[in-house]
Amino acid sequence: MSTLNIPNTLTWLRILLIPVFLLCFYLPFEYARMLAAFFFLCAAITDWLDGFLARTLKQTSAFGAFLDPVADKLMVAVALILLVVQYPTFWMAIPGMVIVCREIVISALREWMAELGQRAVIKVSFVGKMKTSVQMIAILILLSQPTDFNNPIVILGFVLMYVSVFLTLWSMFVYLGLAWKTLRHLP
Repeated sequence: MSTLNIPNTLTWLRILLIPVFLLCFYLPFEYARMLAAFFFLCAAITDWLDGFLARTLKQTSAFGAFLDPVADKLMVAVALILLVVQYPTFWMAIPGMVIVCREIVISALREWMAELGQRAVIKVSFVGKMKTSVQMIAILILLSQPTDFNNPIVILGFVLMYVSVFLTLWSMFVYLGLAWKTLRHLP
């Protein structure tokens, strides 16, 4: 199967949207952050859409299985860095650090498990999907709003960000637990 199919094209589009929303974030006009959030939303929609289309059109591929999580991690990492710039506080740095560190740990774990022929042991879980959904909504809210800690929408964004941190840690421990069942029996 060709690596250039509709789902993989959408994944490439998501990667190409990263510099667009980064540029929009720094544009010198009042609605720049809203525009950056719009492009982040477009990228987030392609995340859902590429998986849906890959399954529906039966266009899943090993390349797509590799590229999709890479695109997600790049998109989220850049957005978190922008949020730490926008909200330069301990309260934003903690979620950014936890989420990025979890992604590194789980990516390394998946790679290691794949080398052992056990990648399927740590496939994406429901908690992982919930984490991603809440994380995307929190990022979208916080990117779209002016920095104002008295704004109830900003407060909601922070609450959702901390919910996503909880889900991030929960999903990490689920994956580590699943892997541990395999790894403890290795010679």
